[in-house]
Amino acid sequence: MKILVASHTYIVDLNREKLRKLAQLAPGIEVTVVVPRRWRPGGVQNKLIETQFLEEGSFRVMPISNFSQNNQGLLTFGADLISLLRQWRPDIIQVEQGAKAIAYSEFITLNRLLGLKAKNLFFTWWNLPYQLKFPVSVLESYNLRHTDGIIVGNQDGAEILRDRGYSGPLKIMPQLGVDETLFRPHPQPELRTQLAILPDEFVVGFVGRFVEEKGLLTLLQSLSQLADKPWKLVLLGRGPLKDTLFQKATELKLQNRLIWIESVPHDEVQRYINLMDVLVLPSETTDKFKTLTSAGWKEQFGHVLIEAMACQVAVIGSDSGEIPNVIQDAGLVFPEGNAEALQDCLSKLMDNPVFAEELAHRGYQRAMEHYTNQALAQQQFEFYQTILEE
Repeated sequence: MKILVASHTYIVDLNREKLRKLAQLAPGIEVTVVVPRRWRPGGVQNKLIETQFLEEGSFRVMPISNFSQNNQGLLTFGADLISLLRQWRPDIIQVEQGAKAIAYSEFITLNRLLGLKAKNLFFTWWNLPYQLKFPVSVLESYNLRHTDGIIVGNQDGAEILRDRGYSGPLKIMPQLGVDETLFRPHPQPELRTQLAILPDEFVVGFVGRFVEEKGLLTLLQSLSQLADKPWKLVLLGRGPLKDTLFQKATELKLQNRLIWIESVPHDEVQRYINLMDVLVLPSETTDKFKTLTSAGWKEQFGHVLIEAMACQVAVIGSDSGEIPNVIQDAGLVFPEGNAEALQDCLSKLMDNPVFAEELAHRGYQRAMEHYTNQALAQQQFEFYQTILEE
């Protein structure tokens, strides 16, 4: 089986682990990853990245010349893509830029013109209803009409695609897995001492952006009702809400309970997660964000949840977006924005260490069974097999 996967996501080597595992699943599987030759991610990493060719047995990364260096929707590839497709002739083409991507239309068209007879698939995270106008509506219609299978990162996204008329094979799974060799149970007594966390203090943690929609103000409010219990809150990340959070913590007389950690390299995140007794993702759906085709935001997955679960740390999440489907019975879920319900969840874990340990173990088992790169590679391969058999 020759598999070609195209996305700007894979300019980062860490993001390629699932695809490496896919190439190693069985003899005869070859995986080629097409990435833009030059890409400017923006944000904190606002520098031009020039990707390099890589070959590791049956796995390789092919940088292809590209138009648009920082816009997913406008990304397209140059004539060297034609040479690659004509020479390699994949069985599966998966483009991970969404249903409306010009790059996906490009691959579909070249597949037809070159007579490759490859199956066309795409991946999307998009989980909000949207309306399209000409010419984007025509582009999406063309893409969906020539799609043989879709991998979507969440249940809401799957329902939206069904509503838009897609009736073919569909698989729900995240784009990226968790590295269980890095994110694993690993006690951090020295770091705990360094951060002045006392032996009897219960550690609540958050990892992510400090923005309003992540529900951090609700988390602070819930913890303010548990001031009689010994706890510390570890906040790992950065963002525009930090000053507001500090002000709110001061008003609630919690400022001495908070431990602020600036964003750290990804391989260091597991150290801080392993400090925690529980990781909380209290995301809150909002309609404040607007794009040309839709309005709002809700949690698309919550990757930090599976990282905590892999570290055997209990998790609590709101019911925003995909969070309940990620956690299922391996953690606690509360109604988003409901500080009293979150307080109740936290209190249950603080008061019952045995229950907290049981949840942590359940989460670990779920992460190992469903969310490692190896597990996702197997799921993706089996999905490809069903599509090729049709």
